[in-house]
Amino acid sequence: MNKIRKVVIPAAGFGTRFLPQTKAMPKEMLPIVDKPVIQYVVEEAVMSGVKDIIIVTGALKRAIEDHFDLPSAELIKNLENGGKEKLIESVRAISEVANFIYIRQKGPYGNGTPILSAEPAIEDEPFAVMWGDEFIYSSPPRLKQMVDVHEKYGGIVISGVKIGKKEDLKRYGIADITPVKDNVYKINAIVEKPDPDSAPSNLATHGAYILPPEIFDALRRLKPGKGGEIWLVDAINLLRDEGIPVYAVEIENGKYYDTGDKLEYMKTVVELALEHPDINGDFRKFLKDLKL
Repeated sequence: MNKIRKVVIPAAGFGTRFLPQTKAMPKEMLPIVDKPVIQYVVEEAVMSGVKDIIIVTGALKRAIEDHFDLPSAELIKNLENGGKEKLIESVRAISEVANFIYIRQKGPYGNGTPILSAEPAIEDEPFAVMWGDEFIYSSPPRLKQMVDVHEKYGGIVISGVKIGKKEDLKRYGIADITPVKDNVYKINAIVEKPDPDSAPSNLATHGAYILPPEIFDALRRLKPGKGGEIWLVDAINLLRDEGIPVYAVEIENGKYYDTGDKLEYMKTVVELALEHPDINGDFRKFLKDLKL
């Protein structure tokens, strides 16, 4: 079975939930203390053994390319003058951590379109997909857990997270599942953003995927679905109906951070700030002193 060597990160959305902040700044570049969201996503891929990073971008997304590019000579000179060697190492490491390929999104609206746009860089091999505005902290990394399942079972593999609040089920793709072994389930169907009262389970399947190259043809065969959009889940369901098994991996030892939502983004910033070695003590004291 082919190894997973490439990951596609869709990053072409408008970020409307964060306007006006995202009018000129990619939502994927929103900072979590001192690193943008998309850097956490890239680091997860690298820690999982994937070094070819394909980022699908759109208008006003140049900041993403600049972030993962080599630092400017002016910046390095400024840091050298200030004796900030550790910062020099950190900004240089960003560009050296992986091989970056950038593709402009083309086609109709929907989360399946950036996947289809990445086809020329994938060719005929399985690959991973991770969204650029959310991530999971886990040990081992989420994508590594998924790669291990793919190497054992093949097919399509999707990361899964149990949703605690029933009312939140309508925000995700929820799976109708059959247990396979331990934290692995076979997916019978995925219902995109269901009514909470009719959701088939509380396992949200989203955030990361391992897909076969057949997904491209499936996406091309789709007609616009819910909201007139091209949905990745519809292409996955099509391949499942044609005999390709689909598995969910409930991620172990993990915490999901949905930084595409205002409230969840602020929770993420606070939680990771409390773990940041440079500020955690003073920040914790600041929070305790607040008169809430």
